[in-house]
Amino acid sequence: MCGDVRMKRRKDENGGHDVAELAALADGSLAPERRAALEARVAASPELADRLAEQERALALAQMVTEGVEAPPGLRARIEAQRRPREGWAQRRLVLIGASAAAVAAVAVTLGVLRSDTSNPTYQAALAATSLAPDAGGKATLTKTPSGWRVELHATGLPRLEGGRFYQAWLRNGAGVLVPLGTFNDGRDVTLWSGVSPQTFNTLTVTRELADGDQDSSGERVLVATIDTGD
Repeated sequence: MCGDVRMKRRKDENGGHDVAELAALADGSLAPERRAALEARVAASPELADRLAEQERALALAQMVTEGVEAPPGLRARIEAQRRPREGWAQRRLVLIGASAAAVAAVAVTLGVLRSDTSNPTYQAALAATSLAPDAGGKATLTKTPSGWRVELHATGLPRLEGGRFYQAWLRNGAGVLVPLGTFNDGRDVTLWSGVSPQTFNTLTVTRELADGDQDSSGERVLVATIDTGD
């Protein structure tokens, strides 16, 4: 048994040596005193001939990709002759590689969505009309970001305000404390920001305001919503 192990080890070592010399033979860097002997071994061994062909194909492809040059005509002819029996296997291998890549991409996308849902919670709010704007309505989406809570508001039925008049959005907590989110003239596609969490300040209101130097709310609410935080 020891003799078999030693024989296998020598065979493995020789195999690794053959690969290095075959690569050198393919790219023309093999020493002249080794070339004739290795070429004779390749001529007598189908396995070595196949390995040399693989080295030559790899070299030709590398040259075409990195240097934009064609392989020598003789090498191209040998590669073409050896390619045909392997063509079906190569196509099946490409299909398997493509399927594996698609599966990995799908897993990555799924994990990305899960991480996004975990680290960037998103809450919804349905905006209801008040007596000051009975035809108004809309929705708001609040998303946590590193900068704060991004509030995307979409409202309809609100007339555009101009000439020093505008709308202002607020978050309010249970104690009635108001935090301003920003101002706008038209309720369509509005982006606002909050520095407080909707989990605590869970009432969203929109008021009509006038640029009169008074920073407090006018109390003229046109839309109101309770944010659904799932609590």
